[in-house]
Amino acid sequence: MAAQMPSRLLFNRSLRIKQGRDFTRVRAQGHRLALGCLVANWQPLNSRMPSRLGVITSSRIGGAVVRSRARRLLRECFRLHQVELVKQVDLVLVARPSIVGKTFAEVERDFLTSLRKAGLLKGLSGT
Repeated sequence: MAAQMPSRLLFNRSLRIKQGRDFTRVRAQGHRLALGCLVANWQPLNSRMPSRLGVITSSRIGGAVVRSRARRLLRECFRLHQVELVKQVDLVLVARPSIVGKTFAEVERDFLTSLRKAGLLKGLSGT
């Protein structure tokens, strides 16, 4: 496997998409799947590079507290399941207004379902 199995599941700054041009590239050239409370955009990477995550939260979903909570929930889903990815990808998640008030379990279910449908998770594809 090209992916490293960390002893702890980390999500440090090197695993984040930070540049605007990277967000734009993934959204313009990558694949897209809208499901539940999020829209997943992804683009395969060179296998030597680790998977990275970017999160977009629009002001339409709520104030700063609501947007920050949405970002934390989506980052935590990625942190816990990054080792289950079939291949290295740049993943940009866009939070939809329906994320407001959802529990972590509900957000995680939408996250995993979208990755399964996209064929990005190891194991059997489920619905």
